[in-house]
Amino acid sequence: MSQPSQAPPQANPRRWLALVFIGLAQLMIVLDITIVNIALPSAQKDLGISDGDRQWVITAYTLAFGSLLLLGGRIADYTGRKRTFLIGLLGFAGASALGGAASGFEMLLAARALQGAFAALLAPSALSLLAVNFTEPRERAKAFGIFGAIAAGGGAIGLVVGGLLTEYLDWRWCLYVNVPIAVVAALSWSVLPTDTRAEGRARFDIPGVVLAVCGLVAVVYACSEAESEGWDSRLVTGLLILGAVLLFAFVMLERNVARPLLPPRVVGDRTRGSAYLAVGLSVVGMFAMFLFLTYYMQIVKGYSALLTGVAFLPMTGAVLIGAGGVASRLIPKVPPRLLVAPGLLIAATGVVLLVPLDVDSSYAAGVLPAELLVGFGMGLVMAPSMNYATHGVGAGDAGVASATVNTAQQIGGSIGTAMLNTIATSATSDYMASHARQMTPRTAKATAKAGLVEGFSHAFVVSSSILVGAAVVVALLMNTPRPVREPGTEGATPLPAHMG
Repeated sequence: MSQPSQAPPQANPRRWLALVFIGLAQLMIVLDITIVNIALPSAQKDLGISDGDRQWVITAYTLAFGSLLLLGGRIADYTGRKRTFLIGLLGFAGASALGGAASGFEMLLAARALQGAFAALLAPSALSLLAVNFTEPRERAKAFGIFGAIAAGGGAIGLVVGGLLTEYLDWRWCLYVNVPIAVVAALSWSVLPTDTRAEGRARFDIPGVVLAVCGLVAVVYACSEAESEGWDSRLVTGLLILGAVLLFAFVMLERNVARPLLPPRVVGDRTRGSAYLAVGLSVVGMFAMFLFLTYYMQIVKGYSALLTGVAFLPMTGAVLIGAGGVASRLIPKVPPRLLVAPGLLIAATGVVLLVPLDVDSSYAAGVLPAELLVGFGMGLVMAPSMNYATHGVGAGDAGVASATVNTAQQIGGSIGTAMLNTIATSATSDYMASHARQMTPRTAKATAKAGLVEGFSHAFVVSSSILVGAAVVVALLMNTPRPVREPGTEGATPLPAHMG
């Protein structure tokens, strides 16, 4: 049974200040996922990037980030999370400055890959620092509620910031903005908890690193190429098979090595495994909202980049209410499945509301209700999922456990975006083909918009189905009971029961 006196960080009044800096670092990572989307059209025009190559500005980041996260988490465990946190911050800032100063496509691509590599070091360090800094259940719930709100709502903030910077300054500032954020977050050195490291010498599972990186790169690359090549192309099919084989080999290897990159005990726990699954599948719905509603508002409705970003603000507010206002209060009181599964169903309902969207739908009636439901549902999902992603792990595995949930988020988002975009594009093509004979030069623009919306509707159907399926799986698998209360306390500090 846990003893409150064994949690020194609780006695440190600077732990909440540390949360501010850790939250800033997480916000910077999440911002970068969406802020560059807004800047991409301007960057493409400025640097002369072709339509076929523009996706690599996004993919270079996601490939490096998603494939190196497990390694980044293990480095944090062995070398100290505080140290890797600061190295990741400064490296991310330097890569961002390089990208902002890019004189050509190749330089921008290299900077984006470097951003992803340093983010893979920074993200698990931030989450594991949070896990070791907050051990008292109620405080931990509040801290992870805030962190979950940043993880779920930061993307929408990125759209607003990206719109402001692109419209009033220059697309390069969408990268430069990371520099001052990183500098401020780096001031956290004196308030972060003292470094702890995994016992023994730092021995990295190099074969595991190679298999995991190559397998994840193959899968993410295949999904990114599916948009242009099609899911049935030899390239995409071959890469998916290769990725599956490499990842299967990685799983087999991890069961038999002395110091695995990803210990089976980390993902074998039903609660943690369900948390990873919930995060990975939930971002499919979230990324679908960002991707398709951005195109809907800018191309179909004619909104500016700034107005589009502002239109996502209600969703961010709903995330804050769901994660910080509701979930953080209930995490110490109810089993996690009673937050995560309903949250997924609420988000699915919001996505369903977008299915009948058409060209003439108003923002207030067609988009806003869906944003509020998806935002609130995601807040209920992300806060407990981030909390229980590191639940019950030893201090030596906190970094890799944190990396695993970040990997689930990144890879889930990459795969989901590519898959749903392919579905939407195919449906749009079918719509245009079926209306080709009736289309005239006068009606071509309206027909094209209707075709886009038809594609979005098909994608929203699939997205909502994935969220419902995720809710069912989490409800069945996440078996952690209601947190138990420590005898002798005032009933305000229930302790999560560890289910091994």
